[in-house]
Amino acid sequence: MEKTAYVKTYGCQMNVYDSERMRDVLAGQGYGEAQAPEGADLVILNTCHIREKAVEKVYSELGKIRRMKRARPGMLIAVAGCVAQAEGDEIVRREPSVDLVFGPQTYHRLPQLLQQRHETGRSVVEADFPVDDKFEALVPRKTKSVTAFLTVQEGCDKFCTFCVVPYTRGAEFSRPVAQILTEARKLAESGVRELTLLGQNVNAYHGDMGLAGLVAQLSRIDGIERLRYMTSHPRDMDDALIAAHAENPKLMPYLHLPVQSGSDAILKAMNRGHTAEHYIRLIEQVRAARADIAISGDFIVGFPGETDADFNATLDLAREVKYAAAYSFNYSPRPGTPAADFAPVPDEVKSARLQQLLGLIHHQQTAFNASCVGLTLPVLIEKPGRDPGQLMGRSPYLQAVHVTGSAHLIGDIIETQITSVGTNSLSGHYRDAA
Repeated sequence: MEKTAYVKTYGCQMNVYDSERMRDVLAGQGYGEAQAPEGADLVILNTCHIREKAVEKVYSELGKIRRMKRARPGMLIAVAGCVAQAEGDEIVRREPSVDLVFGPQTYHRLPQLLQQRHETGRSVVEADFPVDDKFEALVPRKTKSVTAFLTVQEGCDKFCTFCVVPYTRGAEFSRPVAQILTEARKLAESGVRELTLLGQNVNAYHGDMGLAGLVAQLSRIDGIERLRYMTSHPRDMDDALIAAHAENPKLMPYLHLPVQSGSDAILKAMNRGHTAEHYIRLIEQVRAARADIAISGDFIVGFPGETDADFNATLDLAREVKYAAAYSFNYSPRPGTPAADFAPVPDEVKSARLQQLLGLIHHQQTAFNASCVGLTLPVLIEKPGRDPGQLMGRSPYLQAVHVTGSAHLIGDIIETQITSVGTNSLSGHYRDAA
């Protein structure tokens, strides 16, 4: 009987990519993919350490899986990702039922870790940063999707005072261009039409060239019609990348550029290395290069020391930028980071500020979506919709779009007239449809 593995992903797109690669590695070891943890021979929680609630969710999930393991003693439980990297042996101490603990740089060694667990009968913890290149060791990608994530850069050297990434993902590392192109060609051969390039600071990519040069190389691959990248840092947004938005038609008009705060005092306390004015000038340059570009961002509300004036500066920046989308969160202290020792903002103040910012961003996103009604947009059809005769795709601006059409259009980029807007999506009809 075939063994099965269930991989649950928490957090960012890079974790989604890592989970896909884990499944590829396990397929080479004879594991099929389970759709639920019940009945799986191996359960992997691929974790995120960015916020405290994400960590506690992992331990809560482990409690549920422990009960499943009691009913099936042969089940193996693994914790992967950034929580595994940060907490290591502490995970096994808190939850002895865990068999494997390994960080995001070591999942290519899953076969050896499983073998070690089998031979010793004891939990295996692998939380060091290996010297070997995990990407070289990984098996070729397999996907049935028309879109795919492709990690090109990992790690961070910025050391923002609130962030654990430099400690869980390590120093900035850029994959060689040839290695990335080989993976991209394999994805194109399997039917992928759109690639999203990933990195903790993706525009810090330096390989054999900068990110703009890499985008140019990837755009020449037959079958790849769309390119995106995230997540960027304002300090690494160079002129060549800005120009690429004007010059490369395959680079989508969408930029995710986190700012975190509109207050220079808070940005300095965060060690962001840029000012609000610098950020706004960058947005102006990008819009001068590509007038229709959609901007999204990240905000942290209630960072230690944030005053009403600091928060109002954030609101002012958001009003000036006019975001198409943004992700906003209350500050969550992470153990081991400098900001964890700073005097906190009261929870009730943070919550009130967050609701105010969320309201503003929602208003801006609704207005941006509404401005698309009446336009004809090229939509990449990704999959069938929920209703019969409905398809789901993505606009150039990353909006979900519901289109009436038949399944043979999946993988096509179709000209779609946008007729209405919902809470989180657009609707339209295929321009050539009857």
